[in-house]
Amino acid sequence: MNKRLTATLILVLSVMLVIAGCGSNNAGSSTKESKGTNSAATEPAATAAPKETAEAVSGASEASYTPYDQLQDKYDIVIVGAGGAGMSAALEAKANGMNPVILEKMPVAGGNTTKSSSGMNASQTKFQKEQGIEDSNELFYEETLKGGHDTNNKELLHFFVDSSASAIDWLDSIGIRLNNITITGGMKEKRTHRPEDGSAVGQYLVAGLVRNVQEQGIPLFVNADVKELTVQDGKVNGVKVLFNQADEKVISAAAVIVTTGGFGANKELISTVRPDLEGLVTTNQIGSTGDGITMIEKVGGTTVDMDQIQVHPTVQQEKSYLIGEAVRGEGAILVSSAGKRFGNEMNTRDKVTASINTLPEKTAYLVFDSGVKSRVKAVEQYIKMGVVLTADTPQALAEQMKVPAAELKTTVDTWNNAVKSKSDAEFGRTTGMDHDLSGAPYYAIQIGPGIHYTMGGVVINTNTEVLNKDGKAITGLFAAGEVVGGLHGENRIGGNSVAEIIIFGRQAGIKSAEFVKEQ
Repeated sequence: MNKRLTATLILVLSVMLVIAGCGSNNAGSSTKESKGTNSAATEPAATAAPKETAEAVSGASEASYTPYDQLQDKYDIVIVGAGGAGMSAALEAKANGMNPVILEKMPVAGGNTTKSSSGMNASQTKFQKEQGIEDSNELFYEETLKGGHDTNNKELLHFFVDSSASAIDWLDSIGIRLNNITITGGMKEKRTHRPEDGSAVGQYLVAGLVRNVQEQGIPLFVNADVKELTVQDGKVNGVKVLFNQADEKVISAAAVIVTTGGFGANKELISTVRPDLEGLVTTNQIGSTGDGITMIEKVGGTTVDMDQIQVHPTVQQEKSYLIGEAVRGEGAILVSSAGKRFGNEMNTRDKVTASINTLPEKTAYLVFDSGVKSRVKAVEQYIKMGVVLTADTPQALAEQMKVPAAELKTTVDTWNNAVKSKSDAEFGRTTGMDHDLSGAPYYAIQIGPGIHYTMGGVVINTNTEVLNKDGKAITGLFAAGEVVGGLHGENRIGGNSVAEIIIFGRQAGIKSAEFVKEQ
């Protein structure tokens, strides 16, 4: 891990723990574990965190977590990381008769999942069918493969696509309903599933998963920084973990699942594998440092596509905050400082980023109306953050944007005519055109590219078993989520990361349970 970042994280967490009285992961904590709710009891470490940490995990579940004095020396399965993949794995492992534990290095659960915005992609779902959306697994596969420049691991991709509808059903069965469907770049059909009210998917998903983890009585320890995988007789048999940056423990297990996410916040590693991206802002929470990749490599795992790092085109630069793709999917356009569109806003992320980088200032504005705001609840969060300009007319909005008013009005009028005729003669956009931009007030957010996602990671098979350089499974070791490489190839389609963590997180829980039962 980046030593400088490690030191910073230790300092931040140490200050936080002093302020918070060491939180509920200390022996002797009086905080009781909350069952079936995220708000009945509040984790002191989460609420008393310093500003930097609070911002890094803003929106993450503020549930109470398992007290440190309940820690056991041995579990059936240890899961490293409490994001969407880790919690999904834990729930499936528990459902398959296991006694799992989740260890999370940050002071709250959620990880980068909390920051997810647009939704979860899936094809041939019951919600699509209910809404008359004709989609197919074949089309989903083809568009994802095309988006990844035909470099995706095809076995993983087939499993991913074919398992997507059942993942939506599984979430629905545990009270996490994603039945509001929109579209993101690089797709022809609406398959991005969101919460019913159109809000950002991440916080809703994390809250629902934490609730289920608690209801199932699965221990979830925070401030639990796993440093190393332990191995005996060629089998991964546990972890070395540092609790509260003070107490080191060795926990044994019949299997370990690593779900620690990517390395989008590790500036040192990014500058090593992609020096051309040095200096870009990142949308990642500070814990996304690639720890799991390093640990897995030390026990013989191998990696793929480590230089494939996704730059998201619409990041608010001052706050390093992702403006979700659903804003464009519901009708927003991108305009330059000249007040003009400059490309197809619904192209794949790499192509939209490239179009922004052709502009002299390498920034642009997302422009949309009250209709888009009503359909994308995340806009309310952007407004609260103070990053949204608003006015009653395009001309008045142009004044705030400091772009030519006449040009912006012409741009909006031309776009509205394109929506009406279903033909974008300028740039060939064909999706995100269900509604024009005619509903005052109007809004604009200045954006630019930022580091968003690391497509590279460790190599697994469809059973989520971690493979060594010879392509053989490392006994007892599984992985899922952004820590894994290969699925997305050279470019990830928006909405596929949330699908990945649920689909492969579930698979890791199921397959690790099968492995343990065979021992």
